Amino acid sequence: MPGIDPNIICHRLYVNPACKPVAQKRRNFAPERVAIIEAEIDKLLAAGFIEEVSYSEWLANVVLVAKQEKGKWRVCVDYTDLNKACPKDNFPLPRIDQLVDSTSGNQLLSFMDAYSGYNQILMHEDDKAKTSFIIERGTYCYKVMPFGLKNAGATYQRLVNKIFKEQIGKTMEVYVDDMLVKAPKRADHLKNLAEAFSLLRQYRMKLNPSKCTFGVSSGRFLGYLVTQRGIEAHPRQIKAILKMKSPSTVKEIQSLTGRAAALNRFLSRSTDKCKPFFKALKKGQRDKWDEECEVAFQSLKAYLTSPPLLSKPVPGEDLFVYLAVSNSAVGSALIREELGAQHPVFYSQKLSSMQRLVTQNWRNSFWLL
Repeated sequence: MPGIDPNIICHRLYVNPACKPVAQKRRNFAPERVAIIEAEIDKLLAAGFIEEVSYSEWLANVVLVAKQEKGKWRVCVDYTDLNKACPKDNFPLPRIDQLVDSTSGNQLLSFMDAYSGYNQILMHEDDKAKTSFIIERGTYCYKVMPFGLKNAGATYQRLVNKIFKEQIGKTMEVYVDDMLVKAPKRADHLKNLAEAFSLLRQYRMKLNPSKCTFGVSSGRFLGYLVTQRGIEAHPRQIKAILKMKSPSTVKEIQSLTGRAAALNRFLSRSTDKCKPFFKALKKGQRDKWDEECEVAFQSLKAYLTSPPLLSKPVPGEDLFVYLAVSNSAVGSALIREELGAQHPVFYSQKLSSMQRLVTQNWRNSFWLL
């Protein structure tokens, strides 16, 4: 794989010269895990992504992370020490809410995923040795940008913004390595796709066919299900809560609150709905899954059996803000009207002191207009 021309972009580390290099001591793995690591190293060598290195001052260990597929592992590198020595790249990432809003309401969509996207960007020659890692049979460094490096996402976003600068917001939406081609009218979709393919060939970016879907009316994008009708919560996220048993440990309650937070945009008055769960996690009340928590849990499940479809506002139309005030929270709902019916656009909520709640939520609600 040739990769992106380094004259267009390459990844720099800009390590703070005041930070001393750290060479981690090699970790020992069980024989079966050593076999997994060495098989992955052979693949990386064959692809030209890594090379052997000697006398490296920076040295990290590999880490095995379980994949969703049972029995499969991802081989990563622990760049904790190196990342601490690198300044943060403040290049802005797109707002997910805005990207999802601009994606819904199109007749046809195409979802594209780059093949080993990060690995298509080369490391700068001066920084390759700093990515060195150690395994039983030797030390290696990356010739391409690996996962786990600080600012890798910012570098990738900078690249796609440059490649698709004329298409983003019009015929495409891009968030790091998630690319989507859209068309409000079915007849325009092939033209928009051809334009995107032309740019991909020009910049030598390769796609992963197994993760691409072309010419569909709906699909998953950044954790949401976008359709021509609007934005829906992804069934997988809803199913994860519906299949949960009543939590009995702190970890299980934390898992529940995390899953509920991922669906906040679709939950009317979510703070009130989830308040009992947070009370159960407070210091001195741990593991207190009481009747109030159980009632709230079953109520949340009932609500999620028919979650709302979020509608996309039309530029120039009037929108309405509804506020719901309780003793502990203020919730707001942004609503649009169509053919005499009201459709939710966005739900927002805040948990705080009452005085601050009212002022903040009025402001937070109206900026959406």
